Amino acid sequence: MFILVIFLGGWHLLTLQPSFHAKGKTDEQLQMMEFNGDIVRTGAGGYIWNPEKMNGVPGPLAVMEKAKTELSEAFVIKGTNDHGIAYLVLYTVSRFAGGFLAASVVAIIFGVFLGLNRVLFRAVNPFIQVLKPISPLAWMPLLLYTVKDPKWTAVLVVFMAAVWPTLATTAFGVSSLKKEYLHVAAILQLSWFKRLYRVILPGAAPTIVNGLRIAFGSALVAVVPAEMLLGELGVGYLSWIEWNNLDIAGVIFAILVVGVVGVILDSGFNKLASLVTYQE
Repeated sequence: MFILVIFLGGWHLLTLQPSFHAKGKTDEQLQMMEFNGDIVRTGAGGYIWNPEKMNGVPGPLAVMEKAKTELSEAFVIKGTNDHGIAYLVLYTVSRFAGGFLAASVVAIIFGVFLGLNRVLFRAVNPFIQVLKPISPLAWMPLLLYTVKDPKWTAVLVVFMAAVWPTLATTAFGVSSLKKEYLHVAAILQLSWFKRLYRVILPGAAPTIVNGLRIAFGSALVAVVPAEMLLGELGVGYLSWIEWNNLDIAGVIFAILVVGVVGVILDSGFNKLASLVTYQE
């Protein structure tokens, strides 16, 4: 808390705008500046700089005022592309959840098969290593051309961001599984599905969860720029619209919303992951 207070205080001091001084300016100059919107008249008859045309990064008070306005209209829909922040967060989280869950299911299924077949794993692993470092946004033009729907394209961008880390770590975790576990399963004459659910997945769970953590972060980073570039309603769209409106306080507010949503999602994921991880 102390660090937060110091940060906000320093931010406020560094972004303080100088007061307007009319001394040395003629009446014609003041009228021209007022006409251009550079200054506004106060109730006392003086002049101040127009807050709406201030240059530089806005201070924390301006961002708090923007946040107050946005949060007071969080559940308001004013038009087709003007939805409250609560709806925008919901749209972003739904795209993220759809792409991440689909990628996790596909990656774990294929990762298990690759991990159980060492020859196939060695054959496919070079392709995985080539595809894994490709930015998910690099896939976006091809995905948009293929599905021709920006909503599904955003989900697929999240899918591409999450699938490769989970696939690689799942295959590695299964292939590195202790042989004793599989020998015990064979002695107990477990069926293939029982062997999968009782031996293979629990044994590889720590490695799989580590891959899911990496994929979770990659997917969360990918969904916001995807919304910005595709123009789909969401937190990323809000950031881009505020920039187009030259509302820097709105841009900072959108950035903070992304951070808060990310922390909440990450905390929830870590609690779920702790249920399936263990120390050997």
